This record gives sequence, structure tokens and C-alpha cells, in this order.
Amino acid sequence: MKASEFDERFNEGAEDIVDHLDVSTAVRPNKEQRRVNVDFPVWMVESLDREARRLGVTRQSIIKVWIAERLERAS
Repeated sequence: MKASEFDERFNEGAEDIVDHLDVSTAVRPNKEQRRVNVDFPVWMVESLDREARRLGVTRQSIIKVWIAERLERAS
């Protein structure tokens, strides 16, 4: 299928185009994961856990979101 035909089908939205993609090789640029270990004082972990429970998310999720927000503001 030519790119123009693919674009047309996508833009029309009437057809599921996923069948035309090879998602086995798909990557998300700048979204690679790298594990880091950070030591926090107990009071901070407890505060994180309370806030995570209040929001209904995991501790890891809240840490990621807060760091991402801070980095965006710093840019």
C-alpha cells in the first residue's frame, strides 16, 4: 500500500488501519526505560504512599509524574 493510500484511510477513520502496520518493530522515541534506585527517608515514602492512595495510583506513578512536571517547568 502506498503512503498516500494509507494516509487517506487513516484520515477517513472508517477503517481500522492497525492491520496494515508491523507493530512488532514499533518503538517510542525517547520513551526507553532505565531503572534507577533512589533512597528516600521513611517520612517521605510514607507521605508519597498517602498521596498515591488518595489519588488511586502507585507510588512509582506519582514519583514519575511529579519529577516530569518539575523537569518540564525547568525547561
